[in-house]
Amino acid sequence: MCGRYVTVSSVKTIEKRFHVSIPDDVGNALVPNANVSHGELAPVIASDAPDHVQRFQFGFTPRWAKKQFYTINARSEGDHNSANDPRYTGAMGILHKPMFRQSIRDRRCLVIADAFIEGPEREKLAKPYVVYPRTGDRPMALAGIWDEWCNPATGELVRSYAILTTVAGGVLQAIGHHRSPVILDPESERAWVDLRTPLNDITAMMRPCPASRLNAYPISPEIRDPRANGSHLLQPIGQRIHPESTYTLHEEIELFGMGESRSKSRRTPPQQGSLF
Repeated sequence: MCGRYVTVSSVKTIEKRFHVSIPDDVGNALVPNANVSHGELAPVIASDAPDHVQRFQFGFTPRWAKKQFYTINARSEGDHNSANDPRYTGAMGILHKPMFRQSIRDRRCLVIADAFIEGPEREKLAKPYVVYPRTGDRPMALAGIWDEWCNPATGELVRSYAILTTVAGGVLQAIGHHRSPVILDPESERAWVDLRTPLNDITAMMRPCPASRLNAYPISPEIRDPRANGSHLLQPIGQRIHPESTYTLHEEIELFGMGESRSKSRRTPPQQGSLF
């Protein structure tokens, strides 16, 4: 699964990296977030406006739902590969899952992330790691799907998204986790949000990225608290999976002045929905 991730890149960096524009109302609301959790608004590039950044809610609710969900992940394999075999190359069952089958066809998005947080399958966020691009090519794009739900009680329209997951690649296997978010190649990002892209091409993107692209290091379990925030959460407490001589993500954030106060106030998020 991918239940927590990091967005700390500046507006200018995001615009340059993805060749998009960020409206003032969105840009003014974007602040560094070391612990994006379900129920929060975060930046995405969606298929209905692929040249602009929007803010959607993390936690997917389909438009036909009678009540709001907070489903954070969608399995690419759907009901297939229940054993999470990393060698799986079969059908992408998400195309047939009732909750996701429409959005995967006509409501896809790029989830902008500088890194994501994961832990071993058993210990989970009691033993968390920051997983980030080894090349320093941040931010990256996680494959997402979205939908728009109308609250029947208030009439409020809520746009929300889920991150697609696939089998674990090398770094995730080294951590001891069984899943990984789908990380898109930069060359595939525009095709993901282009609704003219054939479904066969879309399903071909739902594979783990090469192990050489990622690295990870352990951090404090303080990040388990969805209300916690600040660059100190990303400070390493152990060695990287693959040795490197460059800065850690925490050091880069501090170096460029994007750290946040430990006392930042955050609302308590609603209960997280089940995973598919």
